[in-house]
Amino acid sequence: MKNVLSIQSHVVYGYAGNKAAVFPMQLLGIDTWALNTVQFSNHTQYGKWKGMVIPKEQIGEIAQGIAEIDALHECDAVLSGYIGAAEQGAEILAVVAKIKALNPNAIYFCDPVMGHPDKGCIVAPGVAEFLRDEAMAQADIIAPNLVELRELTGLPVENFEQAIEAINVILSKGPKRVLVKHLSRVGKDLSQFEMVLANQDGIYHISRPLHEFVGRDPVGVGDLTSGLFLANLLNGKSDLDAFEHTANAVNDVMSITQQSGKYELQIIKARNLIVNPESRYQAVKIG
Repeated sequence: MKNVLSIQSHVVYGYAGNKAAVFPMQLLGIDTWALNTVQFSNHTQYGKWKGMVIPKEQIGEIAQGIAEIDALHECDAVLSGYIGAAEQGAEILAVVAKIKALNPNAIYFCDPVMGHPDKGCIVAPGVAEFLRDEAMAQADIIAPNLVELRELTGLPVENFEQAIEAINVILSKGPKRVLVKHLSRVGKDLSQFEMVLANQDGIYHISRPLHEFVGRDPVGVGDLTSGLFLANLLNGKSDLDAFEHTANAVNDVMSITQQSGKYELQIIKARNLIVNPESRYQAVKIG
């Protein structure tokens, strides 16, 4: 069994951060250790929430506690997501370095959550800069959305060709794989939900239906996507197979969520489809 240390947010109500990533990874057979950067009543896109940012020292202390029971070397990957304060960033990278020293095969998967003002997703000052200037170079895999792709590269990314240019810029800075979780309005077909995976072998593109929601779209989709892709890789799937399974499982979760008329992702209701998706969309190599 593979083990993942998942360092990201926790919401008591709803699904975002670790609440959206941990259970799906466990469904795929990955033992997932949740280390929370914040504990909030609900995700920030409601516009109001209660809770606290976890003190930065807790990240290193908890990892040290795991090391002291001689278990940290069992960690096969670190997944980082929503960071509650920029100061937590250095602590996360120190934990990654400690785990890689104990297990040189361990993977660092960075989901560079930078916020989305239009959707009300808020991150603390300095977080975007940390992700761009420090975390990206240390990551083996990085998974930006369109907003994050622009922030990481400083490029405008207003069309598909510019998106590919930005992906290649990221590959030149250290990560071995770039998973673009959502191309939003710069994809090949604006009526579809499009994703791109780039690695040393090439660039792959996949399209699935773009589900329309009344009022506002669910959040946590990127967290779910990153968790599933990492879990699939740890289970021995090829990059392409992991990419396709992730896209199809997430599509089925979105379909169930839409049918339910809910704002929060219906991860529990869709649990069987996360393991065995009904969707069969396939990726195409484009470069």
